[in-house]
Amino acid sequence: MPALAVAEALRERSATVAFVTARGRAGVGFAEAQGFPEDSIPLHGFRRSLSLSNLRTVAMAVLAVPRAIRLVRRHRADVVVTGGGYMAGPVALAARLTRRPVIAMEADAHLGLANRLIAPVCRRVVLAYPVRGRTGRRYVVTGRPVRRSVRDATRTSGRRHFAIGPDSTVVLVVGGSQGARSLNRAAVDAFGPRPPFVVIHVTGPHQLEDTRALFGDATPGPDYRLEGFLDDLPEAIAAADLVVSRSGGSVFELAALGRPSILVPYPHATADHQATNAQWLVDAGAAIMLPDAECTGPRLRELVGALLSDRPRLEAMGDAARRVGRPEAAERIADLVLGVAQR
Repeated sequence: MPALAVAEALRERSATVAFVTARGRAGVGFAEAQGFPEDSIPLHGFRRSLSLSNLRTVAMAVLAVPRAIRLVRRHRADVVVTGGGYMAGPVALAARLTRRPVIAMEADAHLGLANRLIAPVCRRVVLAYPVRGRTGRRYVVTGRPVRRSVRDATRTSGRRHFAIGPDSTVVLVVGGSQGARSLNRAAVDAFGPRPPFVVIHVTGPHQLEDTRALFGDATPGPDYRLEGFLDDLPEAIAAADLVVSRSGGSVFELAALGRPSILVPYPHATADHQATNAQWLVDAGAAIMLPDAECTGPRLRELVGALLSDRPRLEAMGDAARRVGRPEAAERIADLVLGVAQR
């Protein structure tokens, strides 16, 4: 969560931070669980096809503005920071109407629709990557903010957490928060049920049983650890010698922890941003990109085997990831926010 990483950095600087979230959406309540005041406003996104429900969405967005104004005033906000998504519009407009400066954060390799709409009223737009056509003083490339709990994870702490020996070889397979069916199938075909190394395979919470069924009558051995979801994913990344993953925002966690990776971009991501994310690490020498259409068991087994048998290359890829990780992004954005507040 980039916004939470920035909030933590602001709190370390003695700033007061409150969250506004969209009621009923994933992630609601998470900021509050971390000790931040959190208010939710009823709002959901537009359907991409013609639908009468979009009229209801328009009404909800209109009503969200006065609700956001009340929250901005109640919290006496000096600056409003948005993290993209459909909540960004009403909150940015509320800030503008109450004469508060707005800072927008873009976590992907393209500017999302909400951020494109509000960019003209923003004091700053902070970018995870350089975005073509978005230059000048308003746009600042900071990298994607990563929480301190991610950056503090180490190989030692990760292996202790998962009870894995220091000399074991570990491959982490993770398809994002919702899982990746193609990656799940390829991993089971490539490694299961008794791999020659430790596999931590995070299937996604709704794909655990379907993935387990791919083993048929076989039962995964103790070195094939099948998980639907991990709250402690940073420790799993830190424990791994190699990560096989989709290439959403997690690529910055891989970079911050200096882990070599095989990245399988989701082919239907908006503006193909996962391929752009993956290419960033490939160009840095930190990753190999495996197109989803080519993600088969034999191909994955070949790539993983080649990398694990070449330790100098793995170490070089890890070093390359660490060099481009920008682990200080959250602190840099927090300083920018405080600078705007003081002005």
